[in-house]
Amino acid sequence: MLLRGSIAGLSIASIALANPLHLSPRDYAASPCAEVSASVAAQSAAATPTVPAQLAYDCLTSVPLNKSAALELVDSVVPYFRWQSTTVWLKDPPQEYVEKIQEPVDIWGGLDDIKSKLEGDEYDNEYESTHDGHFVYVPDVLGTVFNWARKIALVSVSEDGKALPKPYVYSDVLAESFGNASFTASPIKSIDGQSAKDYLENWAQFGSLQDRDALYNNVFYELAIVSLGSSGAGMGTFTGGGRGRWVYPGAETELEFENGTTVTYENYARVLVSFSGVTDGVSLYQKWFTANKPTTTEEPEAPANSTTATPSSTPTAAATPAPGYPPPVYREAHNLIGGYYLTDDYSDIAVLSVPSFVSLGSAEIPFQQIGEKFLAAAKAAGKKKLIVDVSANGGGTILQGYDLYKQLFGNLSAYAAGDRFRAFESTDIIGTKFSEKAEGLPRVLDPANATLAELEYDVIPSLFNYQTDEDIEGNNFPSWDAKFGPLHQKGDNFTNLFRWNLSDVLTPYNSGGIYVHGFGPLANYTATPFAAEDIIVVTDGYCASTCTIFSELMRQRAGVKYVSLGGRPREGISQAVGGVKGTNDYPWDYIQSLAQYTVLNLSSTPEEAAQLNSTELSEYWSSTPFDRLAIGSAINVNFRDGIRDGDETNTPLQFVYEPSDCRILYTKEMTVDVTAIWKAVADSAWGGKSHCIAGDLGSGYGGGYKKRASNRQMSVEERSLVRRTEMWKRSRSVADYPMDVWTDLTKSNLDGNGIMYP
Repeated sequence: MLLRGSIAGLSIASIALANPLHLSPRDYAASPCAEVSASVAAQSAAATPTVPAQLAYDCLTSVPLNKSAALELVDSVVPYFRWQSTTVWLKDPPQEYVEKIQEPVDIWGGLDDIKSKLEGDEYDNEYESTHDGHFVYVPDVLGTVFNWARKIALVSVSEDGKALPKPYVYSDVLAESFGNASFTASPIKSIDGQSAKDYLENWAQFGSLQDRDALYNNVFYELAIVSLGSSGAGMGTFTGGGRGRWVYPGAETELEFENGTTVTYENYARVLVSFSGVTDGVSLYQKWFTANKPTTTEEPEAPANSTTATPSSTPTAAATPAPGYPPPVYREAHNLIGGYYLTDDYSDIAVLSVPSFVSLGSAEIPFQQIGEKFLAAAKAAGKKKLIVDVSANGGGTILQGYDLYKQLFGNLSAYAAGDRFRAFESTDIIGTKFSEKAEGLPRVLDPANATLAELEYDVIPSLFNYQTDEDIEGNNFPSWDAKFGPLHQKGDNFTNLFRWNLSDVLTPYNSGGIYVHGFGPLANYTATPFAAEDIIVVTDGYCASTCTIFSELMRQRAGVKYVSLGGRPREGISQAVGGVKGTNDYPWDYIQSLAQYTVLNLSSTPEEAAQLNSTELSEYWSSTPFDRLAIGSAINVNFRDGIRDGDETNTPLQFVYEPSDCRILYTKEMTVDVTAIWKAVADSAWGGKSHCIAGDLGSGYGGGYKKRASNRQMSVEERSLVRRTEMWKRSRSVADYPMDVWTDLTKSNLDGNGIMYP
């Protein structure tokens, strides 16, 4: 029986499934798992075998229940739940949050309910979600063996940019855009007998974002997300990308179109592991749902590199970085950041596309360098306006967000919110011992002494050393107690507010190896390449974690306006920042290492180690939650809240509703050409032609731009870029838009400390 409590983006399942849904019965000559095994063996040439979704589900529902193991799993997650910063706020959120974002969720009550049903032999299907992209646990039964998928991707577009959007099959839109000129795609009227609007809004709720318009966008094929390849949400949650891959979509999907036609597609499942030796549900359990499951030895596949930025002082030629994107001026090899120039009437406009804030070690320094080089090149080329596109940006390395903001506004403060975390026994003990060990030790980068070097890496730069951070006034904390507090709120305890000390010599340990502009060796940087009124930020709502830190700085400190794209088929404004606004996620294995390190390495005697291990720290030795984790999935909590400067209510930003300044709907053209988005934003901000269906950027925000004379003198680089852009426009075809992009974090090696995993 499937017991699935998706709490906080968390999915806890029993290791058994026994047909809880009303499905059509099937007769099997052998067990369904044996059928899967035979099908996989017959697809030996396939990189990822597939089987019908119904067959995969029947296989999982044949796995026998191990009640004691399920109870052990539920108990083992409790210590890590304590590190989630928002449990009391989720249970009792502000009224505006309830009205406009999500319903309350009782984390601890939900966990107790799961345990009670296990103990009482009740295995009804459950699903509820906190929509916190930092809080996630996917057990093996949901994510190790199969990922669910549909054969078709959808888009949601407006007929003319003003009418409310309708869903379409993306391949139909592509055929209309590049195929027979007489072909017109028909909107989808219903899905599986339910109105398309209701079906898709309900399906969207399986996602990890909090805002409902952002969740709705994430259902569909989107160029920015596709550009991230397997490390993003694929072709949308409807097709099984992102967290849609863990949701059984049924055996088939039936689409009814407004033109009266109906099409039925068989859904399928990707088989992610070996079925060698699997003959039934029992053998599947024994192979993949126990602590001694096989280990994968495959090396992660490196993302395809077509162009890597060079130290050249002028723009470089580069291949198109992703489908629907024009030739770039600069771009990072994994498409995490790229700079573009618009042409013709929009040739005064530069675009910095930032679909990620980096979570790949090899990309940290190139990411920062491309921002530096592109902004300098844009100013040298005479660009007057800048669009920053953070669509698809689930975050990444925290201080990269601070750094990009400081590259844009070197003269402004780098602080717009304070951080805090839950103050409880585990965090207090760890902080006390880390601080004691660090007192009196030098803060030096790359020390020659090996013993000190280990402490410099593990202990001294840690937030659990009170000397690492500053209070919100920019002063050093005098002690751990001064940082720890606690502050009492809503029946819970939190630390006092603190902020990063960006001038700290150890900043590279917390930033992927970079220093932030305006601090440390880069302290002399004070440039402001574009005025605030000459910058617009556009987002699809999939802005989370580090992206929300960047946005808080851009909006609250710099006063930059934001445009939100797409959203549900309803009138009104939407939020620009729709993802988790927590400022730091902690993996559970890192939490476990903190607790174990404190006991084993920061105790001076065996007696002290025993005393430490008699506290809550004794609860972090079990390997059960890691043994039962789905292969290739994240296991995190949101550790830090962000609290806006001056907010005396100390409300975490996660629970603050923030409408964008302007909402623009997607059109068909925008699903095949990202420059159509950028031009609509430019028109609305500076061109005197508003595409906003809600909100307003003001009349001539930042001053209008004028068409540049066609005979003006252009540099060699700009002429080359114009020619390549024209060639790109003429050469595009349906084949340029991949329909096989799916989320596969086993090949992504994501390790950002401020990232929402897809």
